[in-house]
Amino acid sequence: MSDLKFKPLEDMSYEEALQELEELVKTLESGENDLKKTLLYFERGQALASFCISLLDKAELKVEDIMQENNDAS
Repeated sequence: MSDLKFKPLEDMSYEEALQELEELVKTLESGENDLKKTLLYFERGQALASFCISLLDKAELKVEDIMQENNDAS
């Protein structure tokens, strides 16, 4: 996490975002960063978490739609 340039969320997959979030958590837990970097990493982590939740919500809706279509076809 030494590179402070983050990939835009819209260019990330769920898996990429989750991996970056996990790395940020490890970095923050190490306690080896100055306050400025800690706040930057925390802010990025919050954005990644929200992004992942949004993608999971969309996936859940899609699964529900597919299941409803299958039930309607039965």
